[in-house]
Amino acid sequence: MIFVGEGALLWRAVRHTLDSGLPVDLVCGPPPAVNAARPDVPFRAAADVNSVAAELVAASTDGVVWSLNNRMIFRAPVLSSGLRVLNVHHGPLPAYRGLPEVALVYAMLHGEREFAATLHQVDAGIDTGPVLAADRYPIGPDESFHTVLRRGLQICQGLFERCLPLVAADPAWNGGPDRPGGAGPGGYFGRRELARLPRYRDHPNFGRATDLGFLAGYLPELAAVLG
Repeated sequence: MIFVGEGALLWRAVRHTLDSGLPVDLVCGPPPAVNAARPDVPFRAAADVNSVAAELVAASTDGVVWSLNNRMIFRAPVLSSGLRVLNVHHGPLPAYRGLPEVALVYAMLHGEREFAATLHQVDAGIDTGPVLAADRYPIGPDESFHTVLRRGLQICQGLFERCLPLVAADPAWNGGPDRPGGAGPGGYFGRRELARLPRYRDHPNFGRATDLGFLAGYLPELAAVLG
């Protein structure tokens, strides 16, 4: 298995995979990232995962690529290589595509009472591929953004751990008959929606939906817009 992404969520998934006795063929992440978490695992720094498509193909032993906390967009060099890319997206699909932290702010502004982690197969769109599995979790009416996001990251990790053995047993696993509804156009929350957030300062949910708390340093784009 190959892993693409960065941060704690990625490396917890790598560690869990190794602890489960499963192989990790390669980890790929954006520079200047270094493999300090697991120096025993091959690591390739790349600003564009598509530029190292041939290396991913050469390293892969099962044809599976996991994408976790990954902002790089997969394009034809990878998607046409025969590799199957599975992405853990923090947000219910297709309703909340795009940047997870931005989507979560809007979900809270919309008064959503639950959110989700979704596993889907990556296609040429952004968060539009077939949905394989999803785990939902509640959003309390008075909870702040940082509380909800921290819970969501735990749900993402749990979803990965739940689906890992299923994919390991069958790399073509499609989620089975009880998988959630397929992806579609839904709503997209990217940098344009990020830039529009200050317009909502008078919204009754704005305070708690933008309370980044201790996560402000980890979300510099969001913090800058809100600041």
